[in-house]
Amino acid sequence: MPLVPNAALAVVDPAKISAYLLVEDHPEGGPKAVFFKRFGFSLRAPEALASALIEHVATYQVIRVRVTVFGAKYEVTGPLLAPDGRLPKVKSVWTIDHGKSIPRFITAFPD
Repeated sequence: MPLVPNAALAVVDPAKISAYLLVEDHPEGGPKAVFFKRFGFSLRAPEALASALIEHVATYQVIRVRVTVFGAKYEVTGPLLAPDGRLPKVKSVWTIDHGKSIPRFITAFPD
């Protein structure tokens, strides 16, 4: 499959990182935070994870597309360049809402 449409324009809401994906006591993000922190990502530099995720969506092909009432959801799998130099395999999920053209980050987790 191809890349997410307009992957080069993808955006990550900073709150998705600093209030969810890197927060260990978040009810849903906690286990993800433990995973990402193991590879050197941290709340001290949340932009590192945001940048890595944007690179991820711009590099790897879509493995699954689901159309919802809000728009299309795209799943992307591949290695994520971590601050410690390792390349954990991650699945990232992006959406393009109906009537929009820019991919927006939803979540990411170990794959």
